[in-house]
Amino acid sequence: MKVMCSVNPGHCTLIKFIFLLLIIIHLSLNTAESVWPLPQIFIPSPERYQLKPQSFSFGYRRYLDTKHSCSVLDAAFKRYFSILFPGYSYDEWVFENEVFTLTISLDRHDCEGYPNQDSSERYKLSVFAGQASLNAETVWGSLRGLETFSQLVYQDDLGSYYINKTEIEDYPQFNYRGILLDTSRHYLPVQAILKTLDAMAYSKFNVFHWHLVDDPSFPYQSHKFPDLSNKGAFHPVTHVYTQSDVRRVISYARMRGIRVLPEFDSPGHTKSWGKGQSELLTPCYRGATPSGTFGPVNPTLPSTYQFMLSLLKEVASVFPDPYIHLGGDEVDFSCWRSNPYIRAFMHKMGFGLDFSKLEAFYIEKIVNITSILRKTSIVWQDVFDYHERVRMHQQIYVWKQGCYLCEVRRVVKAGLRVILASPWYLDQPGPTHNWARYYNVWPLAFKGTEKQKSLVIGGEVCMWGEYVDATNLSPRLWPRASAAAERLWSNERQTSCVERAFPRLQEFRCKLLRRGIQAEPLYVGHCKHEYQTV
Repeated sequence: MKVMCSVNPGHCTLIKFIFLLLIIIHLSLNTAESVWPLPQIFIPSPERYQLKPQSFSFGYRRYLDTKHSCSVLDAAFKRYFSILFPGYSYDEWVFENEVFTLTISLDRHDCEGYPNQDSSERYKLSVFAGQASLNAETVWGSLRGLETFSQLVYQDDLGSYYINKTEIEDYPQFNYRGILLDTSRHYLPVQAILKTLDAMAYSKFNVFHWHLVDDPSFPYQSHKFPDLSNKGAFHPVTHVYTQSDVRRVISYARMRGIRVLPEFDSPGHTKSWGKGQSELLTPCYRGATPSGTFGPVNPTLPSTYQFMLSLLKEVASVFPDPYIHLGGDEVDFSCWRSNPYIRAFMHKMGFGLDFSKLEAFYIEKIVNITSILRKTSIVWQDVFDYHERVRMHQQIYVWKQGCYLCEVRRVVKAGLRVILASPWYLDQPGPTHNWARYYNVWPLAFKGTEKQKSLVIGGEVCMWGEYVDATNLSPRLWPRASAAAERLWSNERQTSCVERAFPRLQEFRCKLLRRGIQAEPLYVGHCKHEYQTV
């Protein structure tokens, strides 16, 4: 842009100087505002302060001191120091007199537990001359604030680090912000899962929905039923998740404020279960003769529920989250219909030929088991669609395509809580630029009362595994999943414009690259720090 001057040269010089200053301020603000997802209240300033690795420190205040430190924050300090200053490692010793300190304070000390659905993630962040303060109600909120702080730091062309004066008050729009990974259709190495957890934390996701097992394979290694993985996994040694692997994932997620929600889907999607547990699945018939194939779990046998109680008891002891996902979707009734013993049982129970009632019978028994184990069940929307009795404390995943907001409205009118997944299926190949499709989702855009809308507790990005393994997991997820992350975290009115969001997402994608996440490009361009391991 050219500045045209029709006044004397002195005035022209002054105008050019002012114009240049405005450009610098504008660029400075743009650099400072490149935070994803966008905070609820964000007050930036052109005033900036230099940061140096050798004179930067983290500090504690209120409920946190040398006697009551926080392991979650101690680990986060080391992690984020390397993110703030790539190539440097965190050292508590500082060598310069002028130290820039980020001081953390918590309203309550909750460092020893696990995040849950009611955990507050609210925080306040203030950056001013020579210091910054981060106050949060819980340690999980402080982790979200640390992530925001890390995104505020930037480098100039000479490599010096800066941060602008900033005031932020932030909290999520929805408490549930999840990503589903399917480890049955393709086995995902533990390292790929951990890398996904890192990227989830960068985008402020807080639930890892682990779809552990399904028809193709049963990679979960059970202590009580070792044959489930010995016979049901793709390979009994190389393609299983040991108890140690599971504990590692849960611990890694906890340190990043992420819940781990296990799913053991039944009565359908269970072909791999039958390989290691005889008489669990229903024998299918051709006329009066068994065909040699098997269908869903057999809901008529007492042994079925004895097995499920033992398995879920183990699962409940391994996974600390108070919720277990029980599945309940896409049950094929044809095998049940072919089996004369199943039909006789249905006649005895008064179900007639309504096989959805048989499924409801099974689901209710499994839900009772989870209640005995002091866990709360989550199910796919099929359970709500086909069953008359759904427990009021259950959560319903809306996943089917079509008018998903119509389904959301039906569920909340029944007084049940909803997690929306339908618009965020990312497993199919597609151009990265369709991120706007996932950004322009409005979970509350249905007619309903405020109380009904409060029952929509969040949403989830689903990465099913038919065409996804460790080779393409990250680029298929990121940065498209980040579009959903902002929709679930940020204020809808402030994030309704795709054009305004694009440069921030483009900058965030570059941040992901620098942090080792293989995020696909959004369009033509380059990053100052490209992905290093190609």
